[in-house]
Amino acid sequence: MTVDDFITYIRTERRASEHTVKAYRSDLQFFTEFLTENYELSQPEQATTAMVRDWMSHQRESGVQSRSINRRLSTLRSYYLYLIKNNTIKTNPLSRLKALKTRKRITEFVPETDISNLLQTEATDSFIEMRDRLIIEILYQTGIRRTELLQLKEKDIDLHSLTIKVTGKRNKQRLIPFQESLKTLIMQYRSVKAKAFGETGNLVVSAKGENLSPTTLYTIVNRELRKVTTLRKTSPHVLRHTFATHLLNNGAPLLAVKELLGHSSLASTQVYTHNTIDQLKKIHQQAHPKGSTQ
Repeated sequence: MTVDDFITYIRTERRASEHTVKAYRSDLQFFTEFLTENYELSQPEQATTAMVRDWMSHQRESGVQSRSINRRLSTLRSYYLYLIKNNTIKTNPLSRLKALKTRKRITEFVPETDISNLLQTEATDSFIEMRDRLIIEILYQTGIRRTELLQLKEKDIDLHSLTIKVTGKRNKQRLIPFQESLKTLIMQYRSVKAKAFGETGNLVVSAKGENLSPTTLYTIVNRELRKVTTLRKTSPHVLRHTFATHLLNNGAPLLAVKELLGHSSLASTQVYTHNTIDQLKKIHQQAHPKGSTQ
């Protein structure tokens, strides 16, 4: 079994996204190059625990963040488990290795007032402006991932039931509700898009009516969010963070948010259970015995 066999496996059997496939291939290539340079070993399936530990130390000495090392380590874990499953190796060199400790990640999100200011801006009948507005609205109202939006088809949107059928990681599907305001925007956008390009499979398309690229989508979101926030990150994923945080801050159950986000574990959703200082003040005033007298 080779690295190429593993890549084929995660693409066809595990149905990983092309972004994930590319990351796995890059991680394994990086590891193989390290083995070749330091141990004259070109076959990663022959690596030992000591070699993997040395590889981790080499990255730390080179200034690579622990979170990035852990991600690469996760790739190796998947690879060696695959080799064991196919009887290529008998012992897993990572079985006794633990992930590096990392600082607790603080998710960034756009405050409700800033999002409200952005969405109150009137969109013109221009296809580009209407599309860009739709992108912000749909990411914020549904919390879907960038790849999920790019793959969203016209047929996946049910304007009658106000739901969107989303195909997430490993082809898992989920239904996400949306508001009447988004329905109106979708209808207006479809009308303009149909006049410009006719029928298109994907909901969101480029200025030429073709599939929108991930880079263009990122640029659109970054530009729009920069109008209302000074956050360090202004990516599509920040809108996903914002969606989850606003739901939880307004009383949504954690399990419900987990289902909406398409998370496989509750731990992934719990990173959004942070509160703004205004929310904490409100909770404190309502719950503390002295709160009502202030």
